[in-house]
Amino acid sequence: MPSHHVLVLNCGSSSFKFAIIDPHHGETLLNGLAERLNDSNPAMKYTYNGTKTNIELASFSSHTIAIESLVSIIQDLNLSDSLIAVGHRVVHGGETFTQSVEITPDVLAAIQKTSNLAPLHNPANLIGIEAAQHAFPNLKQIAVFDTAFHQTIPEHAYLYAIPYSLYQDHGIRRYGFHGTSHYYVSDMACKTLGLDKQNSKIITAHLGNGCSVSAIKNGQSVDTSMGLTPLEGLVMGTRSGDIDPGLFSYLTSQLNYSNEQVDALLNKQSGLLGLSQLSNDCREIEDAAQAGHRQALLALDIFCYRLAKYISSYLVPLGGLDALIFTGGIGENSSLIRQKVLSHLSFVGVRCDDSQNEIARFGKGGIISANGSSVQAAVIPTNEEWVIATDAAALTLETK
Repeated sequence: MPSHHVLVLNCGSSSFKFAIIDPHHGETLLNGLAERLNDSNPAMKYTYNGTKTNIELASFSSHTIAIESLVSIIQDLNLSDSLIAVGHRVVHGGETFTQSVEITPDVLAAIQKTSNLAPLHNPANLIGIEAAQHAFPNLKQIAVFDTAFHQTIPEHAYLYAIPYSLYQDHGIRRYGFHGTSHYYVSDMACKTLGLDKQNSKIITAHLGNGCSVSAIKNGQSVDTSMGLTPLEGLVMGTRSGDIDPGLFSYLTSQLNYSNEQVDALLNKQSGLLGLSQLSNDCREIEDAAQAGHRQALLALDIFCYRLAKYISSYLVPLGGLDALIFTGGIGENSSLIRQKVLSHLSFVGVRCDDSQNEIARFGKGGIISANGSSVQAAVIPTNEEWVIATDAAALTLETK
């Protein structure tokens, strides 16, 4: 087997996703998930050649032990010799990283330093990196940052109206996330819709359990909805999105919430879950709404209204609009969400083709705007892993 594949790792605090990808064509040889790590019942599952396999791990297995199990799987499937690099998703690169980099001791130190901006994500990413370095000592390790694509956002768009010293001394500003996804679908939009990338105005909506929208002008991000953390912006699965900052003081001083309780409320108990009082799963909420559940209907209405309002506001930094792209689990699969959002945006010159909107589900994608629309709307399945693999391969091969 030719040596041209990249192992992609996406590590969370108690889990990690993995895939082996051909960076040139995007083909996935192997993909899977290790979950409930450092718990009493950890497990790993993977798919290879269409066959799904489940593996039980020893109780309280760590990331290191789980990655060692992954190494054994890769060796048993004779995939080791094809690997040229390991690509790591790193959530927060701060202002230090504007592009993907080979991981060195200095890079590790910088990621660690940025952990105060992403305390739930970067430490987990570091655990995965260190475990992979131990497991694959002869492979180059590449860090690909969620925030890097958004480093082209201008100062007037990323600064908060708080004392400037907080930015100077502590780096408090809007950073944005889902950068690999926004980059990928905006690039694909230019290719599939026949747009000139260097003269394009695109809005991308990445909608999943986490949601963000970005304004992309001439191939560069010029504004995005997530901020210092992934909490800012749109209504999400369990995150509130934008709120009055005074709510924090009210909850702590008037309702006796602790800081930890406020954090849990806004990050884990709000969004679609909090509004519907049912679930954070959009499919369940849509089913309940169809059955007439009032809170489910309200949750969908608020979700779509807020998204449409953000999209329309991005006409300001773009100075117009060529295309609106939906991606992510909700964006790719919910024809109802897309139809409701586009109905809010008819004034910008986009109308929904209901039949094409229904067809463009479950990974199919396609144009969903009606003929005669001055703005194209489309569904483009995202592929963040391919972006990570492509960057990792490019950095590895250029240093050989």
